[in-house]
Amino acid sequence: MPEMHFRVRWPDGSPQRCYSPSLIVEDYLQPGETYTLDDFVERSRRALEIASERVRERYGFACTSAAAQIAAIEQAAESFGTQPAPLVRVEAFER
Repeated sequence: MPEMHFRVRWPDGSPQRCYSPSLIVEDYLQPGETYTLDDFVERSRRALEIASERVRERYGFACTSAAAQIAAIEQAAESFGTQPAPLVRVEAFER
């Protein structure tokens, strides 16, 4: 399966390099776009769940790395949840 990384910048300016076992992320996020925190988390979760399911269909087991990435995104997002209108910028895709 073609895997990829996507780089994001959190509301405090900190960068994060995220992993996906599938290119499906390209259908949910766009480099150069800024998303509200909740929208980014939901889009990322949906894309990574689909990616994990694709791994399951192909190999017979879900992708634990995708699940770990969802958890990492959700954990990072929690620290910005009290900010007014927090935004996340998708900086780039890496293949």
